[in-house]
Amino acid sequence: MGLDVTLFATGDSQTTANLVAACPRPYSEDHSVDPKVAECLHISEVFERAAEFDLIHNHYDFLPLTYSALVDTPVLTTIHGFSSPSIIPVYRKYNARNHYVAISEADKSPELTYIATIHHGIDVTQFPFFEAEGEYLLFFGRIHPDKGVQEAIQVAHRVGIRLVIAGIIQDQDYFETQVEPYIDGTNVKYLGSVGPDRRADVLGQALALLHLISFEEPFGLSIVESMACGTPVIAFARGSIPEIIRHGETGYIVEDIEHAVNAVASVRSIDRSACREDVEQRFSHTRMARDYVDAYEKILNPGAGNDRQAISDAI
Repeated sequence: MGLDVTLFATGDSQTTANLVAACPRPYSEDHSVDPKVAECLHISEVFERAAEFDLIHNHYDFLPLTYSALVDTPVLTTIHGFSSPSIIPVYRKYNARNHYVAISEADKSPELTYIATIHHGIDVTQFPFFEAEGEYLLFFGRIHPDKGVQEAIQVAHRVGIRLVIAGIIQDQDYFETQVEPYIDGTNVKYLGSVGPDRRADVLGQALALLHLISFEEPFGLSIVESMACGTPVIAFARGSIPEIIRHGETGYIVEDIEHAVNAVASVRSIDRSACREDVEQRFSHTRMARDYVDAYEKILNPGAGNDRQAISDAI
């Protein structure tokens, strides 16, 4: 997009931007790194260099906002969901001097002012299209009660179609009591965590993705990835789901397990190419980038001007 980007991230990050790293590796992968120390060094590095940039784009939640009043450089924060209502007072305190982007209309707080709603986008070229419908139902996500793994097992059992489960175990007790007893390798198969090398095949070869969540999800990225491969999605109407799925065209938005069972019976009528085309039109990474450039220009040149500015992405 013609921007001069400096990325503040871990030292092992792969990027074509100018990389600045206060921490060599992610603390979630290197337990010798103290999370709080890394966090402090990371955020302070950005704001001590604030004068070098026309804009700081913050993806690091609410803590960097507490630095924003100390610098003249405008700060744009993408709010990737609220981990708890208790953090909203921080956003509220800095609402007048900062700029907020929501990742869905459903995730907006009525207490805050937003410059834009920008849905996530993906590099569609990393997700090949699978024209032929698959033979199995798929759960693709974290193994956690919020994500609806047990619900997916119930639906698959009732319709008599094999279920494939892919994802990291985030709640071990839930996995051991609600998921593992049903894994037999035939009717229910668990693949573990699936990386980019296998992701498209697992998504694209499914008949449908079951996304029967029990929380108000800010944005369902796996839904977009599934549809990019041509696989329709059956999901509960929670959070951003109605903004992503076109009911009857790219999948089905359902109320409960009974309706999900009925949707599986109809899912073969979904045109898989329509799923792909919808992602290309609404959820590409280039569309997302254009939307962010528009937001940057609103901040830096309110009312006029198309000059592209040097941007710092603080992640």
